[in-house]
Amino acid sequence: MVYAPSGQQGFRSSLEEIFQRRDLVHLSAGCKVPLLRHHVWLVTRGMVKLSCMNEQGDDLLLGLAGPNEIFGEPLTNIDLYEATVIADCDLLCLPMDEIESTPHLAISLVKAMTTRMRQSEAMIALLGLRRVEERVRGFLELLAQDYGQPCEQGLMLSLRLTHQDIANALSTTRVTVTRVLGLLREEGWLQLDDQRQLVVSHLPRS
Repeated sequence: MVYAPSGQQGFRSSLEEIFQRRDLVHLSAGCKVPLLRHHVWLVTRGMVKLSCMNEQGDDLLLGLAGPNEIFGEPLTNIDLYEATVIADCDLLCLPMDEIESTPHLAISLVKAMTTRMRQSEAMIALLGLRRVEERVRGFLELLAQDYGQPCEQGLMLSLRLTHQDIANALSTTRVTVTRVLGLLREEGWLQLDDQRQLVVSHLPRS
């Protein structure tokens, strides 16, 4: 289970009635989420990685969708757009016409899209940092603040992002990311818990 950004708590509350009358889709880590025309997906549990392929065939990380966050074909103009489950998920599929005809759902959708937009802007801003160490540190801070689970050492990231995923998000190499993560652990900024989950130790716990 991952921590949901506080600004999205109202989204799930507004959809409780729909949850009761509609089945959730359960997908395990590693599964691809089908992107359907005129439908969006709402994550109710777990985590989805959003990515695309560039002209060289490299997989680029575009963002993440966690609890009470949305993604889907109507929300992107990228042709080679993919959604991959990285932590076992429960998903709710919502048609856009239903959202558009229900005022409180439409308002909730706008709020969820705002959160995604802010995350995308933050990730773009990271690419402007010259030092890779600053990019990696900023990326982990962003994930910890949005999805981290409070623990004794700080904020734990229960995400199955590989070193290559981080490298793809930050326009660097896997080898460089591995080296930087090692440096951050040496200085105590980053830790591994008993389950080998990453813990960002310097951020205040919620």
